[in-house]
Amino acid sequence: MHSLAQEIQGFSKTKLKKQSTVVTTVLGRRHIETMDDSNVHEIEDPGMSCCGFVQDTSLDLHVGIIKPFLLLSSQDAAQDIETLKKFKVSHILNVAYGVKNNFPDLFSYKTVTILDIPETDITSYIQECSQFIDQAKTESGVVLVHCNAGVSRAASVLIGYLMYREGLGFDEAFAIVKEARPSIRPNPGFHEQLKNYKP
Repeated sequence: MHSLAQEIQGFSKTKLKKQSTVVTTVLGRRHIETMDDSNVHEIEDPGMSCCGFVQDTSLDLHVGIIKPFLLLSSQDAAQDIETLKKFKVSHILNVAYGVKNNFPDLFSYKTVTILDIPETDITSYIQECSQFIDQAKTESGVVLVHCNAGVSRAASVLIGYLMYREGLGFDEAFAIVKEARPSIRPNPGFHEQLKNYKP
């Protein structure tokens, strides 16, 4: 029977099976890492192309009315000129990732790129977003706030806005936004941060 010491002496790295590790970045890109002779080789996974959010291919033109001057939607409504005209939108706050502002000559835009991951500090964006919403209100405009799906980021910004500007508690602010757009569902990190948010 071999002793452990003999097994260790007889060990050769060449007998090890080659392994590779798939790494997914926060933006959804995948890389395959393999190692040989203490060198790490990294290649992008050609079979994968995804985003830092769940892609939704169904058309969603529903617009939630939070206040007469404050609306919530997905990117679809924000890119549909008929919907924007119908709701008399003048300002658009885009908190999506990778969504273009389609009508720069027709609307006043502000883009704040926020990743929809629990680790993102959503409360750090509330003041900046609130200033743009206030600007629209001061100019007697109507501001549409959107992300990709209108479910997590934009909803969280609006819950934060109501807490920051109107002094509402989390539950009340959440209920107002949920009533306007029933599909909202801030990710668990955003939910927890907003519950503990003290403007």
